[in-house]
Amino acid sequence: MALDPRGSVFGQQRGHAGVAVDAQIDEGLRAYMLKVYNYMGCALLLSGIVAYAVAHTPVVMQAIFGTPLMWVVMLAPLGLVMFLSARINKMSAGAAQATFWIFAALMGASLASIFVVYTQTSIVRVFMITAVTFGAMSLWGYTTKKDLSGMGSFLMMGLIGIIVASLVNLFLQSSMMHWVISVIGVLVFTGLTAYDTQKIKNNYLESDGEAVMGKKAIMGALTLYLDFINLFLMLLHLFGNRE
Repeated sequence: MALDPRGSVFGQQRGHAGVAVDAQIDEGLRAYMLKVYNYMGCALLLSGIVAYAVAHTPVVMQAIFGTPLMWVVMLAPLGLVMFLSARINKMSAGAAQATFWIFAALMGASLASIFVVYTQTSIVRVFMITAVTFGAMSLWGYTTKKDLSGMGSFLMMGLIGIIVASLVNLFLQSSMMHWVISVIGVLVFTGLTAYDTQKIKNNYLESDGEAVMGKKAIMGALTLYLDFINLFLMLLHLFGNRE
């Protein structure tokens, strides 16, 4: 059988072109994910600084948690999450980023009470445990070839169950239910970390403009931030030492 040398050359050219495209996608994906993690890390740092500052300023603590202003501070972050989710497509990248930083600061103010309830040593210890767990699950979600989309509906059902049970326990004040909610919460947010990481990665592969990608990075950071904070709080309920 005669072989056309041009076919071999053209095949090699296509192969090299494919490798070059894949390398470009990988490089872009790494830069995109790094931006997501940088946003998330900076937001966590901002929240931590605000929480510590508020907790160690008695006048501010009294003004927030000793008055009805407490409910504004507690609910404002939820309102901003809903606002960002609903309006992100119509906002500029700068406005979305500014809203994200305001959200992180308000979350810090709302978390200030943990410095009153738990010892600083246990807060640092649980934070490190959370960081290791989050890092491991996010890395797995990024590298695994397994499709995690099937976990989404199951994890969302678990999240809804946690929210409902937490609202019920506001009235029951059951320590056993609180413990069960925390255990289930750790499992749910550990799973969500891997699921959301893979989802953020897959979202990058969709062709979008630079402005849209910037807003996607902010929403990805917000999603992972919420996974981290909720995992941290659930672990703190289980392993934190009270003052």
